[in-house]
Amino acid sequence: MATVIRFARYGTKKKPYFRMVVQDHRSPRDGRFVEHIGAYDPIKGDSSLVVKRDRLEYWLSTGAQLSDSVRTRLKLVMKQVAAAAPQKVVADKPAKEAKAKKPAKAKAKTKEA
Repeated sequence: MATVIRFARYGTKKKPYFRMVVQDHRSPRDGRFVEHIGAYDPIKGDSSLVVKRDRLEYWLSTGAQLSDSVRTRLKLVMKQVAAAAPQKVVADKPAKEAKAKKPAKAKAKTKEA
């Protein structure tokens, strides 16, 4: 069975809400699905994308294809996560290195005296 990961539209008129589902590629957009693996609320924006990451990785490993809209949303979220992560990592590394260097200098001074 060829599977695709796509958004199924829920919600009401003018208030869309999408579930990220795994479906047979022949099923209609809001039709029967194999598994519900996430949700997206476009009114709240990209930060509202919730995904069961382990299940997403599983389905991708079995050969499921991402729809264009799911691929776009995942890329945007991953860019936001990647942009936020290096700033924290870069700030933490010099602080840890500085802490490690200070005791070494202090020990060297006490041995000389």
